[in-house]
Parts: sequence; structure tokens; C-alpha cells
Amino acid sequence: MKRKKIYIAYTGGTIGMKQSSRGYIPAEGYLTETVKNNAEFTREEMPLFDIHEYSPLIDSSDMSPYHWQIIADDIKAKYDQYDGFVVLHGTDTMAYTASALSFMFENLTKPVIVTGSQIPLSQLRSDGQVNLLNAMYLAANYPIAEVSLFFNNKLFRGNRATKAHADGFDAFSSPNLQPLAQSGISIKLKEGKLSPYVEQALQVTPITPQPIGVLYLYPGINIDIINNILCGDIRALILLSFGVGNAPQQQLFLDSLKAAYDRGVVLINLTQCIQGQVNMGGYATGNALINCGVISGYDMTLEACIAKLHYLFSQELELETVRHLMQDSLRGEITR
Repeated sequence: MKRKKIYIAYTGGTIGMKQSSRGYIPAEGYLTETVKNNAEFTREEMPLFDIHEYSPLIDSSDMSPYHWQIIADDIKAKYDQYDGFVVLHGTDTMAYTASALSFMFENLTKPVIVTGSQIPLSQLRSDGQVNLLNAMYLAANYPIAEVSLFFNNKLFRGNRATKAHADGFDAFSSPNLQPLAQSGISIKLKEGKLSPYVEQALQVTPITPQPIGVLYLYPGINIDIINNILCGDIRALILLSFGVGNAPQQQLFLDSLKAAYDRGVVLINLTQCIQGQVNMGGYATGNALINCGVISGYDMTLEACIAKLHYLFSQELELETVRHLMQDSLRGEITR
């Protein structure tokens, strides 16, 4: 049986760093050398692979929509040459990139798996080997026609993952959707959870940077802070509200939201809670937000919401179309 072949895009991040007197640093060619010198990656059961190291390597804290576009274009250019794709990425903004790629790619018929590690691959006790081995194996052998994120033996839908632990191996979680697959003695896919396979040509929607505000509500928040954000040149504001979508009832606050809505700012309500979803119809405080033009983000992660707004605004759609699509599940990012 012919061995599958996958493409590994090393964008940067801890997994490929090397030890120095100043701590871990990126080093050109070091990841490729480390992988090719590790017998586990070249076993007969493993797919053939090519590694492309980006130059310069990108620290995940510096990731931006510009870099999302580079990654998407890179995969599109190689799409017909490989059976699957692995994107190696720093963990800090990995969930943002996975979310963005999920919206940018349409008609995926091959796996695109984002992964990385908390300890460099070359170091003792690195989680990088398990993460990369599993991501490569899944990308070559399983019908995962969507962008996903693999970490610590779990495969998450890319736009449902969020970084939940700063320095633990179990760095990512998916609070509102169970993992798509679990890797143990065997790899078990969760039937009915994977995106449907569509046999059409891959399309990549270009993304351009968009001015998006995020407002984390807290008791006693000053109206001047809110106004400073809303008076800026933003196209959307994400409200991180209490519980099922509740917010202060101060009239000045509500008036500011309504004025922003009237100016064409898209207002989305997400919950600060780790799990659950927004239901603004349950309490009067939530209803007041509806009357100001705020729409529900349901159970989207913040990462998915930001990426989705970039994706929609980049297409120059009508404002009401954007508001409507923000409430629809386009890539499985919302539980409806």
C-alpha cells in the first residue's frame, strides 16, 4: 500500500526551539533536523512528509491576520500535492489561527491539523513528539475534512478550542463541544461530529485586518472606559458579559451601545463563563441589550468570534448580512 504524504508547515513556536544561555530560542533548520533524526517519525506506519520552515519564524504572540493569510495561501498552493496538512504553531494564539483557518478554507476535503508543544521537541519530556506524531498520523489516515487542533491526545474542532492552561500539557479545552477524536491505545473518532465531506474545489477567502473591540464587563465599570472603546474607529464590539449574557442597566451604558449600533457597529454578546451560552431572553438585563441592537454569540469562543468577524468583514458584505451570519453556524463554531 502506497504511503500517504503530508505537508508540515512550521510557522514558529516552542516545539522547534533550542536551548541557549538565554533560554529557548528559535533556530533555523533545527526542527527539521530534530524530526528527521528521530526514528519514530520515519517508521513504516508513518506517512512520508515534507517540512517547510517559515522564514522568519513567527512568535505566536506576533500572529496577525496577515500571517493567517500566509498560512492559508501556503496550504492552498500545496493542496493537490499532499494527503493532509499539519501546522506547527506557538500555543499562545494557536486557537485564534485554528479558528481563522476554519473560516478561510471552504470545501476542505483533507485534514488541516494545528499543533505544537509546551516543551521543545528536542528536550527531555517534551510533549511535542506525541503531539506531532499523532497529528501526522491523523492527517494521513483519517477523514477529517476540517481544520482541527490536536493537543495532549485530543483532537478539537479548530474553532471550538481555547487555551485553558498556561504551562500544563493539557493546554487546550473545548468547553462547548466534545473532542472530535481521542487518542489512546486506539484513536476513536466521534461519529456525527466531523464536518461533512464535500467534493468541490478548495476555496480560500482572503482576510484583511479589521478594527474589532473587546469589552470585558466587571462590576462598577466606568462609562468613560466604555465610551473610549465605542468612540474609536471600530467595526464591531464583542461584549464579554455576565452569566447568560447579562450586563449593567445603567442608562448611559445602554445609550452608548444604541448609539454605536446606529453608527453601524456590530455588537456581539459572549459570556465570560467558560462553559454555556448566551441567552439574552432569560432576564430583563439581557433583554435591554437586545433593544440596543446587541446580538447573541451563543457559545462561540472569543477566538472564533474574532476570527469570524475578520472573515465576514473582509468580504464587504451588507451590515445586516454580517449580523445575520454571526448568529449562524458556518463551520460548526456554534451549537444550534
